[in-house]
Amino acid sequence: MATDPICGMTVDERRGLKVNQGGKDHFFCSAHCKNKFLKRSGEPVPAPQPKDTKTIYTCPMHPEVRQNHPGDCPKCGMPLEPIGAGGKEEEERKLVRSLSLKFWGGLALTVPVAVLAVGEMVPVLNIHTLVPMVVLSWVQFILATPVVLWSGGFFFTKAWQSLLNRSLNMFTLIALGVGAAYGYSAVAVLFPGIFPADFKMEGRINLYFEAAAVITVLVVLGQLLEARARSQTGQAIKALLGLAAKNAHRIRDGREEEAAIDDVHKGDLLRVRPGEKVPLDGIIIEGRTTIDESMISGEPIPVAKAAGERVIGATVNQTGTFVMKIEKVGAETLLSQIVHMIAEAQRSRAPIQKLADQVSGYFVPAVIFVAVVAFIVWWQTGPQPSLAYAIVNAVSVLIIACPCALGLATPMSIMVGVGRGAQGGILIKNAEAIEKAEKITHVLTDKTGTLTEGRPKVTVVHPAAGVDEALLLSVSGSLEQASEHPLARAVVDYLCARGMDVPKIEDFDSVTGAGVRGRLNGVVVALGNEKFITDTVGEVPRDLQDKAARMRIKAQTVVWVAQERKVLGVLGIADSVKATTPAAIRELHRLGLKVIMLTGDHRATAQAIAAELGIDDVRAEVDPAGKRKIVQEFKRAGARVLMAGDGINDAPALAEAEVGVAMGTGTDVAIESAGITLVKGDLNGIVKALKLSRQVMRNIRQNLFFAFIYNALGVPVAAGILYPLTGLLLNPMIAGAAMSFSSVSVISNALRLRRLKL
Repeated sequence: MATDPICGMTVDERRGLKVNQGGKDHFFCSAHCKNKFLKRSGEPVPAPQPKDTKTIYTCPMHPEVRQNHPGDCPKCGMPLEPIGAGGKEEEERKLVRSLSLKFWGGLALTVPVAVLAVGEMVPVLNIHTLVPMVVLSWVQFILATPVVLWSGGFFFTKAWQSLLNRSLNMFTLIALGVGAAYGYSAVAVLFPGIFPADFKMEGRINLYFEAAAVITVLVVLGQLLEARARSQTGQAIKALLGLAAKNAHRIRDGREEEAAIDDVHKGDLLRVRPGEKVPLDGIIIEGRTTIDESMISGEPIPVAKAAGERVIGATVNQTGTFVMKIEKVGAETLLSQIVHMIAEAQRSRAPIQKLADQVSGYFVPAVIFVAVVAFIVWWQTGPQPSLAYAIVNAVSVLIIACPCALGLATPMSIMVGVGRGAQGGILIKNAEAIEKAEKITHVLTDKTGTLTEGRPKVTVVHPAAGVDEALLLSVSGSLEQASEHPLARAVVDYLCARGMDVPKIEDFDSVTGAGVRGRLNGVVVALGNEKFITDTVGEVPRDLQDKAARMRIKAQTVVWVAQERKVLGVLGIADSVKATTPAAIRELHRLGLKVIMLTGDHRATAQAIAAELGIDDVRAEVDPAGKRKIVQEFKRAGARVLMAGDGINDAPALAEAEVGVAMGTGTDVAIESAGITLVKGDLNGIVKALKLSRQVMRNIRQNLFFAFIYNALGVPVAAGILYPLTGLLLNPMIAGAAMSFSSVSVISNALRLRRLKL
């Protein structure tokens, strides 16, 4: 360890910034202190490296599409979204403003076109006797042209891109339908003499400007509603970004100063007063308080904090003042990681979406084929003017079959569901995890830190006959001080609470899943489970074995301690069950799931806890590799496995399970291996996650049903299948309205997830 010559802080030489001056190394806690030192010494300060601010844009439905500027997906025509959380809000605002202008401008021009068209069709109004037909035709042409070419111009641009990329999509159908209706009518106005007699009804050619204009306005309205809905799906991210503190009270050279968050560095000391937000992630070094962590855990009850405990940026300090040392800044903070994870998950695709993609791939060419067949059948067999009827029905088929609802069905539900989960402290890595979680049959869970508090305490000390308790504790503390095992902390804390000194161990060695050994004052000492100590000393006293058995029945973990060839005694360590665990297990059972506990603890201790909680099965004395094998065993038996854990030893099993759930209180390795992370390390979060997955998948299936049924019923009706029976035909305007309604229904259904109670 070294001392920072600028701020006086203690710096770890392995992690601190180093400057060699005059043959002497100086270590600094942050770049700020390093640069200040260089400036004082008259040496050049390195220029700050420019940040790469280039944003990559991708398509939610086609993640393989990536480019460094905003635009539309060449495959489906959807607006591309930025990777990460930044930049999206401004693009959304621009899109909504543009579509709003196109909609309201188009609507203002479409209303008179529709009125004139209705007036022509209603004899009572006698519009044609007041205004010559030629004038009416030109007025409709002049009003409809900007609607189609300006308001709906992007249809044709996206349709052209779909043809160039050989990826037909919903805009291909819209552009063909609107283009056919408008183009036919425009030619009829500009060159009426080129049409043969069978195009005419009562001596004139029917115009379809009102259909082209109304369909355009309806489609633009659908796009506008979709854009607004997409902005609502990002509200979880916006809300989290808005929680971040903007300024902090930094302590430097004994003085307190106001500093912008961007100017705060690792190692800086900050003072946080009651009512203020915790600026960044760090550790309390002075003071105590209670903190509202509901923004990340979803739990309203404040959490008590004291010196040595970690605090999270953007949470709210409530009762006390404290000084904290900054450990994480920028993208390293939990808030930034949560935002990044949500953004990634919202863009991910569920396997069920492959069905929609496959259907869409065949659907558009099939619709075009049906439209061509309908055109030919009506032209050859329909009533006069048959060609006019043929065009109208072909256009209706193209418009009503637009698969936009099919394309929206899955992404909208995923985006809303991921955002709702984040608000409840459930962070979902990708859409696949949501789909797999719905089918889970078995929940395998680690004990320490998952079912229990993860803060074990020494409850019983039993020295062997003729052994002084102080010697037993001294040897235990010296060995455990060098260990990283959760139980080791309990032993060291016990000694510290009693004011005992802990001697330093030499030649320390750890045997995974068994125990530790070393040399104390030249004598070999060991600590671990009964088998480890038996292998070390040869035999353990019978009376201690009996005491150990009774301790295990009370759900205590037994730790054996030996010196040379003699057993010094045993320690009983208990880790209390979390208050929420019993109710959570009952709820998992109500959902029809089996709960299995995996632990490295002794079988008797594990079975005692399992009996208390009503757990279905117990696998005890399991090492990390064993946990993974058990997951594989259940999978081979046909089970759909969810594995929950919080430690490095759980990571292999988390990765092996269909769904890995990491407790947010756990290690980065466990979180990286999991598909779902619970910000609050609580088994009740698994219940919430499973309920969320079931509701999201139910919502997706509802959306797909709406889309498939709508298209399956709508296309035949638009083609005129009911005409021989009822004499009814589907007006292209009605087809356009029905198409827009289908998209709005899917969006509205997905947005219901925002109100889901977890």
